[in-house]
Amino acid sequence: MKVKIINKSHHPLPKYETPGSSGVDLRAFLEKPLSIAPFQRIRIPTGLYLELPENVEGQVRARSGLAYRKGLSLPNGIGTIDTDYRGEIQVLLINLSQEEVTIEDGERIAQLVFIEYKKVEFQEVKKLSDTKRNEGGFGHTGT
Repeated sequence: MKVKIINKSHHPLPKYETPGSSGVDLRAFLEKPLSIAPFQRIRIPTGLYLELPENVEGQVRARSGLAYRKGLSLPNGIGTIDTDYRGEIQVLLINLSQEEVTIEDGERIAQLVFIEYKKVEFQEVKKLSDTKRNEGGFGHTGT
């Protein structure tokens, strides 16, 4: 699968770091270091612009090492890049630590995974089929 990309940053194009990597790292594109206060949310530019193929979603995900070392995460869990979006890819970060955290230009701040999806057509019905689980959820199977 090929993805068209414009790179307005001075950083190299994203790449898979290991043969088993499912995502590519996104780097901060900053004029100067950026500090994030505890519980502050901030958008970090990457300088990257994508044109995704039909039925492919870009998923921006947190980097586990950044979450562990600095307490940084994505407040929306996973950010979605739709096929018709042409703006700059930005990463929404939140500082969940109790200390101010600084992001440097070029720092790897998130990962991007590409997922193929299918669109559905809804069929309105009066009843759904029964299963063993039925409406059980939120821990109903125990620990």
